[in-house]
Amino acid sequence: MMLQSINYKTLVLFVMVFAFAKAVHAQDDPDSTIGTEVVNVVKPYTPTISDAFKVKATPKLNDSITTAKKKVTYSIFSVPVASTFTPAKGKAANVKKAPKIKLYDNYATLGFGSFTSILAEFYSNFQISRTEDFGVFLKHNSSQGGIDDVIVDDFFYDTRLNLNYGARERDMSWRTDLDVKHQVFNWYGIDSSILAVPDIGDAPLFNTDTDVAHSYFTAGINGSVSFKDAIFKEGRGTIRYFGDSENSSEIRALAKPTLEFPIAGENITTGVTVDYVGGSFENDISNVTTAQDYSIINAGINPSLVILRDDLTVNLGVAAFVSNVSQTVNDTQVSDTDVFIYPKVTASYRVVGDYFIAYAGLEGDLRQNSYHDFAQENPFIAPLQNIRPTDQQYDGYLGMKGKLSNNVSYNLRASYLSESGKALFINNNSSFATAGTAAWLNGNSFSVIYDDVETLGVFGELNFDVNNNFKMKINGQYNSYTTDGQQEAWNLPELTASIFGDYQITEQWFAGVNLFFVGERLDQAFAADPTDILTTSQTITLDGYFDANAHVGYRINDRLSAFGRVNNILNSNYQKWQNYPVQGLQGMLGATYRFDF
Repeated sequence: MMLQSINYKTLVLFVMVFAFAKAVHAQDDPDSTIGTEVVNVVKPYTPTISDAFKVKATPKLNDSITTAKKKVTYSIFSVPVASTFTPAKGKAANVKKAPKIKLYDNYATLGFGSFTSILAEFYSNFQISRTEDFGVFLKHNSSQGGIDDVIVDDFFYDTRLNLNYGARERDMSWRTDLDVKHQVFNWYGIDSSILAVPDIGDAPLFNTDTDVAHSYFTAGINGSVSFKDAIFKEGRGTIRYFGDSENSSEIRALAKPTLEFPIAGENITTGVTVDYVGGSFENDISNVTTAQDYSIINAGINPSLVILRDDLTVNLGVAAFVSNVSQTVNDTQVSDTDVFIYPKVTASYRVVGDYFIAYAGLEGDLRQNSYHDFAQENPFIAPLQNIRPTDQQYDGYLGMKGKLSNNVSYNLRASYLSESGKALFINNNSSFATAGTAAWLNGNSFSVIYDDVETLGVFGELNFDVNNNFKMKINGQYNSYTTDGQQEAWNLPELTASIFGDYQITEQWFAGVNLFFVGERLDQAFAADPTDILTTSQTITLDGYFDANAHVGYRINDRLSAFGRVNNILNSNYQKWQNYPVQGLQGMLGATYRFDF
C-alpha cells in the first residue's frame, strides 16, 4: 500500500514537470498560439481591507519570470482608388465698381438772385500738346444794392479775368498767368445824422444824390518755375499794377527764388526775397490836392536746415532783411533803412504715430503792406494811406494735432505774437467843413494806422472726413490784444468761429452749409453837434454777428446741374464795418453746364 501510494505521487509530479516544460517550450516557439483555459473558483471571494500604500512612479517588478517585448512592425497596403470628381475652376468675386466720373475741360455757371444780383463764371482749358496747356477763367459777381436805411447808392461789381499757360519739360516745369480785375464799390456808410446838420441858408449839408462810387483796377503777371536735380529748386515772381478812380496808383514787383545746397550729407534750403512796392496818392484828408509818393524795398535771405530723426522733425532757420522805406509828402522826402533778423525754428514729434503729434515754433517775418492788399481787405478805405511794412518780431506757438479716429482729425494751438507797426483800420472823421465835396469825406471811409500790438491767441479745429459723401470742418480762434499807442486794437475781433460742411445726399443731390461767427469789435466814431458843427471822438462797439449760408444742388446729368443758394439766412442787418450794414436774406438760383469743345 505504501509503494502504491508513492508511485501515484511520483506519477503526478512527473506529469506536472512535463506539462511545465511543454509550456515553456511553447512560449519560445514563435508559431505557438495562446489557448484558453477555464478557471473554476471553488471558494467564494471574501474581500478584506488592507493598509493603504503609495504607488511608486516606477514600480519595482518582482516577477520571477520576465519576457522581452516583441518588436512590432506596421505596414499599410495602399491601393489607388479611381475618382471621377473634377473640381470647378475658381472665379474672382465680382466687385461693384463705382461709375467712372466723366471730367470735362470747360464749364459755365449762371445765377440770378435777390437784390438784382448776378453770378457768372466761365472756365476753359485747352490741351495744346502732351506737355502744354492753356486756360481761361472769367468771373463776374454783382448786385444793384437795396440795403435798408442806406441813403446813397450801395451797388457793387466785381469782375475778374485770368489767362494762364503752363508747360512741363523733362527737367523743369513752369507756369505763367495774366490776372485782370475790375471792382466798383460805393462809400455808402454815411450816418443819417449828417442830414440833420444845417448848412448856410438852412440847406442840408449833405446831398443824398452825391456820387459815392469808386472803382479799382488790377492787372498783373504771375509766374512760377521748378527744376529737378538742380541747385535752383524753384522760384516765383509777380509784377502788378493797381489803381483807383481817385488817381491813386501802385506797382508791386516780387521775386522769390529758392536754392538748395548739399553740405555734409544735409540739404541747406535758402530762400531769397526781393519785394518792391511803390505808388502815389493825389488826395489828402483835408481834400487839398497834394501828391504823396512812397517807395519800399525789402531784400531778405532765409537759409534753413531740416533734421529728420525717427519721429522727430526739426527745421532750423533764420531770416535776415534789409528794408528801405521812402516817402514824399508836400515835396519833402523822408527815407529810412533798417536791418531785421528773425528766428525760423519749427519742430514736430510723433508721440503716438498719427494720433498725437506735438509741434512748436518760433518764427518772425517782415510783412510787406500795400494799398492793393488794404483795399481787398476793406474796399471802403480812403484813397490816401501811409504805406509801410509790418515788423512781425516773433510768433511763438505750441500745439498738438493728430487723429481721434480714422475719420476725425484735430489741431489745437496756443500762440503769442508780437508785432511792431501792425496795420489797424479806423473810421475817418466826418470833415463837415468840406463835407459833400468828396465822396469819402463824410465819415464813410477808413484809414490805416500802425501800432505795436501783442496778441495772445488760442486756436482749435476739428475735421470730419466720414466718407466720400460727408465732410465737415469746425474751427474757432480767440485773441487777446495789448496795444501800445492806440486805445484799442481797432476792428479786430476777439472771437471768430466757422463751420463748413458738404454732403452728397444721393448721386444727384448735394448740399452744404457755411456758418460764420465774428465777435464784437471796437472802432472810433465822431458824434456831430448840429448847433456848433463840432465833432467829438468816442469809442463804439460793433456788435458781433452770426452769418448762416447754405446751398443745395441737383445733377440733372453728367453735364448739367442746377443749384440754389441762401445767404444770411437769419436776415441779420449786421455791420461788418462801421455804418456799413450788409444785405439781409439773399437767395439765388442758377445752373452749371460742363462741356468739351
